[in-house]
Amino acid sequence: MLTPKRTQTFIRSYPLFSGLVLLYALISFLYHLDWLNSYHIQLVMLVGINIVMTVSLGLINGFTGQFSIGHAGFMAVGAYTSVGMTTLLLQSPGGHLGYLVFFPATLIGGIFAAATGFLIGLPTLRLGGDYLAIVTMAFAEVIRTIIRVSEPMGGPRGIGGIPDYTNLTIVFIFAITSVWLMRNFILSTYGRASKAIRDNEIAAEIMGVNTTRQKVLVFTLGAFFAGCCGSLYAHVLQYIHPDNFTFMKSLEYLIYLYIGGSSSISGAIVGATIFTFLPELFRRFSSWRMVIYSLTLILVMLFRPEGIVGNREWRPLVSRRRRT
Repeated sequence: MLTPKRTQTFIRSYPLFSGLVLLYALISFLYHLDWLNSYHIQLVMLVGINIVMTVSLGLINGFTGQFSIGHAGFMAVGAYTSVGMTTLLLQSPGGHLGYLVFFPATLIGGIFAAATGFLIGLPTLRLGGDYLAIVTMAFAEVIRTIIRVSEPMGGPRGIGGIPDYTNLTIVFIFAITSVWLMRNFILSTYGRASKAIRDNEIAAEIMGVNTTRQKVLVFTLGAFFAGCCGSLYAHVLQYIHPDNFTFMKSLEYLIYLYIGGSSSISGAIVGATIFTFLPELFRRFSSWRMVIYSLTLILVMLFRPEGIVGNREWRPLVSRRRRT
């Protein structure tokens, strides 16, 4: 049991966590006062989902130095797996029973996505650079095409009538927990091995790092979180279609990552937050969205190639050893 003194120490040690709890309370309070409507809440939930997607992509691209551009494919696997359980297979049981199905469905969606990532990563992560990018993009399109021609999964019509099990509380808890787990992974021995591969793969091998196994591990872990995000995403929109997971969706997460800062969790969070809200501010120019994204990316790469945040991390995301 936490004493008052230990509670104060906990709050001082984790200001970001405390701030997020206060932010959640503020958003909930404003929603109950009708100052925020369902559209605003949905937008906040998409921010949380996009943060986890971007951080998980950062594990692969930023911290391990691999160039994957098919992250939306793993999101699709998780989305369709969970929807298959909550909507098609079990006919959407309502009430609290529905959540008893939804949580395992989300976990199973993540596991299926991780298995897909493992199967893709095992033969392809011996490649690197442009070759790996092309292969991951191709596999993502293969996944989307399989979904499109599969009638049990809705085919080209998509799947509608998905229950809205995803809510603000679930997304907040999921986002905080996922980012914290990935932060701990990066600060662990495995994370240091990933950074060694990024910096110099040959030197990492000489020092005893099994580079292929490490890259497959990171690829699988990133795919798992992407699959869980796919489940939450599907149960926010309540309708999914194969075109929700195109190459452009993967490109969006790449833009979030590299504009924020590919080598830091903080950068991924900043990039995902800014570029989830930004399209809503320029909704009337939606047809120019990718042009605006591309120009912004070019300007950032020219004048700040390390991203908005760069390699810096917010204090709560840094290990205690580095603080001292």
